[in-house]
Amino acid sequence: MLYLHGIGHFHPENVISNRFLEDLDIGTDEAWILERVGIRERRTVLPLDYIRQTKNRDPRAAHEASLYRNEQTAAAAARMALDRAGLKPSDIGLVISGCSSQAFLIPAEAAMVAAELGIDATCFDVNSACTTFGIHVDLLSRMAADKLPPFVLIVQPENVTRVIDYSDRSAAVLFGDGSTAAVLSASVKARAAFVESNCGTNATAWEKVTIPTTGHFHQDGNAVQGFAIRRMTESLRPLLPLSRNGNSGRFRFIGHQANMGALRTVCERVGIMEEEHWFNVDEFGNTGCTGAPAVLSRHWEELCPGDRVVMCLVGAGLTWANLLLTVEKDR
Repeated sequence: MLYLHGIGHFHPENVISNRFLEDLDIGTDEAWILERVGIRERRTVLPLDYIRQTKNRDPRAAHEASLYRNEQTAAAAARMALDRAGLKPSDIGLVISGCSSQAFLIPAEAAMVAAELGIDATCFDVNSACTTFGIHVDLLSRMAADKLPPFVLIVQPENVTRVIDYSDRSAAVLFGDGSTAAVLSASVKARAAFVESNCGTNATAWEKVTIPTTGHFHQDGNAVQGFAIRRMTESLRPLLPLSRNGNSGRFRFIGHQANMGALRTVCERVGIMEEEHWFNVDEFGNTGCTGAPAVLSRHWEELCPGDRVVMCLVGAGLTWANLLLTVEKDR
């Protein structure tokens, strides 16, 4: 069991609307986007004029043009998580970071985040693309409680628009930026806890989703969509009885925020009702590893005693991670 003391999120203020993408003249329009992926808006750390003028032909220039650095967006999410946990940066004994678009190969981005927050603790990175949040939770759940510090901070600064080719409509319509953070403990109890976690990898299909060094995001869209739907569906079926049977609280599902079509298909296949489904992809696009935890963060204040939240994540690798969060009475 891994206790969740606080969770936070941050989205930059610049909005990539469907009209903005239509005006880029890349063969798409608002009706096509809504029909295909169900996304209305996305956020970006990039200036809109930079995207408009360059379509981000050179991802290296995007890092220079960016309005925020990864450690800044991660720190913004972390401050929300710490505030919700009622903790100070000095209470954190370990920082773990992970994302799909690091600005530096070294040092560990966790060290940069810790410096931004004024944290003096051990830092390292663990990255598994869109499943990073789930992998962080699962990894800590496997570690001995007496070997971990009382409080661990995990962060996921996913500013992936820096590696999107805005002349490629298949990628341009999907992605947005966001960061998430969570304060976890294996020893200090909290009202919310991850009681189940598992993960896996279909490594032979690793080439289906890639971001080369200094290159653009690329995926085999049909193969990845099929994998995401199958994997989330298969992961949900054994978790649903644990979440619904004999439980007087609410059940909620949070899936990988790839696109609305995939999420609706999963819900239809396993019988998840509309009110049981929490999502944000329509407002923020696919924000990689921060999509699902950002959804949980937005609903943090709504969690009630007895609630069960199932999170099913998929990503490059091809990886998957599944989490079951339970909410108990206030302690």
